This record gives sequence, structure tokens and C-alpha cells, in this order.
Amino acid sequence: MAPKSSSPAKKATACACSHKSCCSSLTTFFKWFAILFAVLAPIFYVLDQNVDKFYVFNLPQLDAVTKAAINAHPGDTKAMVKYIVDELKADVTVSRYVNTDEQWVFNNAGGAMGAMYIIHASFTEYLIIFGTAIGTEGHTGRHTADDYFHILTGTQTAYVPGEYEPEVYPPGTIHHLRRGDVKQYRMPESCFALEYARGWIPPMLFFGFADGLFSTLDFPTLWRTTYLTAEQMLGNLVKGKF
Repeated sequence: MAPKSSSPAKKATACACSHKSCCSSLTTFFKWFAILFAVLAPIFYVLDQNVDKFYVFNLPQLDAVTKAAINAHPGDTKAMVKYIVDELKADVTVSRYVNTDEQWVFNNAGGAMGAMYIIHASFTEYLIIFGTAIGTEGHTGRHTADDYFHILTGTQTAYVPGEYEPEVYPPGTIHHLRRGDVKQYRMPESCFALEYARGWIPPMLFFGFADGLFSTLDFPTLWRTTYLTAEQMLGNLVKGKF
């Protein structure tokens, strides 16, 4: 005897139960999401309004030490980097947050490629030497921090839609990318800079890691970048630097 097939009524009941369960799960998810957002949004707002209290580096200081390095060692990038790190290390207000272990690693982000040396990284600031000896071009990214590019050697150009001439940044100038803004940038030949970002750094890491994860697939470099960044961020957090 052939087995009896399920009746249409039973099938309809099963579908209805499944639909009800799905709706209940979605309702629960959105309820908890709303609660989490309601709790975290005011906290983030207060922190964002007071984020400047977490900074240990200041712009006039970095501008001055950059210009002094350029004047002391014109055209000699390696000597400039040493000069900058030595000067910062000698400053008692920031000395304990300065990394003197000069480890370089490739950096791919926004289609551009160069190398960087992390002088400082924390949740609200990072200070690196970034550059390339052969030139590069790419997308700046749209970030949750202000970015200050202090040109040491070479020239950087930038472009924003609607303009007909490039922005040009030679040695000794600062390219300020404001939080939330975006540009196309180019370093046509050898160019190195002291790059300082202040604001919320963790969200910027997604941009910094995206090319490695989905384009270059250079996982050894990605791992080393992750290790060096985490080492600095967590190390500074232990020191009380958020």
C-alpha cells in the first residue's frame, strides 16, 4: 500500500509555523539591536565630543619636528626619519608612546602601495612613516579620523571632483584630509611622509586590510601588519593611552 501523503492543511500549518518562527527571530534581533544602539549611541557621542582629551601628540610639535628634519637632512629620507624619532623620543610628554623599533612592512590600501613604519598606534591616534621609492596612486579612503600628511621628500598631488587643477604638496607642507572627506591622491615618484591621524582609528583598519584580504591576498604581509598594529595599540592601552 502506498504511504499516505501529507494533507494540504498540514503543509499549510507547517509553513505558517515556520513563517511565524522566522518573524519572531527577526523581531527579537531588531529589538536587541535597538536596545544595543540606544545604549551605545550616547556613550559614543560623549566619547566623540571628548576624543581630543585622549591625544598625546600635537600638530605644531609634529610640524616643527618635520621642518627641522628637512632642514637638517635635505633629501636624505633615512636621516630625516631617525631625526624625527630621536626628537620625539627625547620629548618627555610623548617618549613612552614612541616606538623606536624601525620595522617596515608593505601597505596596500585604496589601490595604492607603499611601505610604512609604525611610530605610534593607539585607539585614537597613529603616527607612521609612509612612502615609496617608485611612486603610487590610489583612493584616500573615507575615514573616522583627520589625517595629516607631512611631506618629507618628493611631492604628493591630490584631486577632488569638480576641480580642474590638482592640489600639490611639496616637502615641508601638510596635506590635511578632513574626517569624512575623500580624495584621489598620487605620489608620482619617490615620496615619503610623516603621517599622523587623530580620531577613531579602529574603523580605519577595515580600509587598511581590505586590499590584502580581497585583492593582493598577501596574507604574510597582512599577518605582520596585524601583529605590529595590535602590538602597538594594546601596548599603549596597557600604558593608559586610549
